[in-house]
Amino acid sequence: MEWTDEAYVLSARAFGETGAIVELLTETNGRYAGHVAGGASRKMKPFLQPGARVIARYRARTSEQLGSVVLEPMGEGPAALFDDPLALAGLSAAAAVAAAALPEREAHPGAFAAFEALAGAFAFPEIWPAVFVRFEAGLLEELGFGLDLSRCAVTGSVDDLIYVSPKTGRAVSRDAGEPYRERLLALPPFLLGSQGGLGEGDVAAGLALTGHFLEQFVFGPLNRPLPPARVWLVERLHAAERL
Repeated sequence: MEWTDEAYVLSARAFGETGAIVELLTETNGRYAGHVAGGASRKMKPFLQPGARVIARYRARTSEQLGSVVLEPMGEGPAALFDDPLALAGLSAAAAVAAAALPEREAHPGAFAAFEALAGAFAFPEIWPAVFVRFEAGLLEELGFGLDLSRCAVTGSVDDLIYVSPKTGRAVSRDAGEPYRERLLALPPFLLGSQGGLGEGDVAAGLALTGHFLEQFVFGPLNRPLPPARVWLVERLHAAERL
């Protein structure tokens, strides 16, 4: 089997003396692993960093076999963020979440589009943390666990939605949720639309929201924790007072 596809590198690890096993998020083929000959070389390492954009040419004798892949870099990739360690941490966290959450060899073009949008947002320090939250919300939707933020789960109202049920992922209005507010998750306005605005504490609330449902619906059933890179990103954002 053979295919050529645009992709982002999610991870890479040494294999043998000179090769590497690279994990890719491709546009039309989903998450795929392949062997890169010479992947351990100094020349190749910059192209194998998490978040690097590449053209991938994959070949295998059978569909079950781990095939070989030739990578052609597209653009600067992570090198463009070397002066912004926090953005690099965000890119690594996004790659780790996608690698751990997406099933292998299953097409998820929505996940690729979400990763692409996030990768472009890292050039804008003031907005990318909120885009990261939207990326995780999009990933949940792509996997069939999308949040229902369209109306209140109790009253059906579309106004004053400020909570989310931690069990169902459905929005709850201020009045309906008031008696249970200690048990509900905060819903930051920016997740309700592009005009929602971004206030202090909103990114923290968004990360808590998507993190909860990633744990409950994606990683929990697999007996896995949230990826360490994602946990570390939240700690870094707290320390930098970017939440």
